[in-house]
Amino acid sequence: MQSTAAGVLAAAVRRLSPRSAAAGHQLHALLAKHGLLHHPAFLRALLSRLPASPSSLSLILSAPPGVLSPSIFCPAIAAFSSSPVPYSSLVIFNHVSSLSLPTPLPAFPALLKSCARAFKLCSRASASAAAFTSKGMELHCRVMKLGYGTDQYVQNALVSMYGKLGRLRDARLVFDAMQVRNAVSWNALVGAHVAVGDLQGAARVSKDTPGRNISWWNAEIMRNARVGDMEEVVRVFREMPDRDAVSWNSLIGGYAKLRRYRRALEIFQEMQDNGIKPTELTLVSVLGACAEIGEMELGKGVHSYLDSAGIAADGYVGNALVDMYAKCGRLELARQVFESMSTKDITCWNAMIVGLSIHGYSSEALELFDSMKVEPDRVTFLGVLTACSHGGLVSEGRAYFDSMTAHYKIVPDVKHYGCMIDMLCRYGKVSEAYQMINDMPIKANSVLWKMVLAACRVHGHMDIADKVFHKLHELMPVDDGDVITISNVYAESKRWDDVEYLRTKVAWKHAAHSQVNVM
Repeated sequence: MQSTAAGVLAAAVRRLSPRSAAAGHQLHALLAKHGLLHHPAFLRALLSRLPASPSSLSLILSAPPGVLSPSIFCPAIAAFSSSPVPYSSLVIFNHVSSLSLPTPLPAFPALLKSCARAFKLCSRASASAAAFTSKGMELHCRVMKLGYGTDQYVQNALVSMYGKLGRLRDARLVFDAMQVRNAVSWNALVGAHVAVGDLQGAARVSKDTPGRNISWWNAEIMRNARVGDMEEVVRVFREMPDRDAVSWNSLIGGYAKLRRYRRALEIFQEMQDNGIKPTELTLVSVLGACAEIGEMELGKGVHSYLDSAGIAADGYVGNALVDMYAKCGRLELARQVFESMSTKDITCWNAMIVGLSIHGYSSEALELFDSMKVEPDRVTFLGVLTACSHGGLVSEGRAYFDSMTAHYKIVPDVKHYGCMIDMLCRYGKVSEAYQMINDMPIKANSVLWKMVLAACRVHGHMDIADKVFHKLHELMPVDDGDVITISNVYAESKRWDDVEYLRTKVAWKHAAHSQVNVM
């Protein structure tokens, strides 16, 4: 009976698209129904169609040892190394190592890449970052023990990994020991110098690089883009004898990094006009630019392109789509993409929570927060506190603020205090806001004091307004707006002498006017 089902399923697998997430989920359901999830050939076919996600990781970790082979777990290691959750590659490696299964040479460059990317996603000072550094050094020992230490792909990956871990000396030691170096080797060493801020060293290594192929040119573009020298980036780009998608991506990303979003989108249009097929990185940069300047129609066009190409809205692309729709106010579309994603990292949850919060969907934002499957971070709590502020949920705001420090051990910064003070001021808790601003462990800026001053006028707290006005005066020269605000407070208390004195301090301006040309 099972052999008959296997024959029917084998025919079905051949008809399914080889690179379609929808086909992967369809196949997953079929295999589960017939009890063939752990059949080696079908498991391999299934994993090749599923995105790097918790479900694909679970399939590997739950597979019997006799089913697992390098042809099953090596492609998964490679896929996870480029995903938003690169540490999953290391989870797979640890699992197969615990089963005494051999890890072939091609898996190690992806594992070394995973260490570097996982490290980058952590705070450098965190325990996790130190753990990924140790894991990278452990993998270096492993490749040496297995006799893979002279493989050029492994050596290049080691130079790149050590550079991204901020260990320039180790990167240089590996590079100097290489018998044969290619453009990737030299570019990795340039990147290692850039990573520790040694720009002169990076320029020196770049100048010494022999054989300037397209990889060298791309590395030059990226090196200059990192430091924001777009004039030099454009010069190198225009001088290149040939350009590929990496060249265009670096140019688009450079403009986006400098917040020159319209120019980034113009370069994307030029890229399309030149017949260059966009990569996932291209689409992420373009969607980010669309989000920042409200170009939703172009963003929707990118979404349509993904659908027509059979590319799943997952990972970085999915995150960028959620963020774009949320910032453009199309929360129903953002939610559709969010719910369809098989893997949701903290960036994805934050984009959805913050999007709901700033558009006034406070209850929905808090419900989503309470259903989170990952540990919240500082940005998450900015979204949560904004939701409480916009929704008038003062008690809930206090509770979330307290849990941020007590339960999650996140130290609030001035933005978190700003959300709290804004919430308290909006809903008449001016004395509490004034107390909080005085008790803050960090120095309050003028913006926070101005919030309290404005609230004093609205809610009639003249005694506090006096104190706040003098605090503002200590921080910075008081502007006309602040003088008018406090004078209005005095006027409402009928302190006319104080009103008259303050208004002599205001530099009155002529009324502004606008002009419309009618053709």
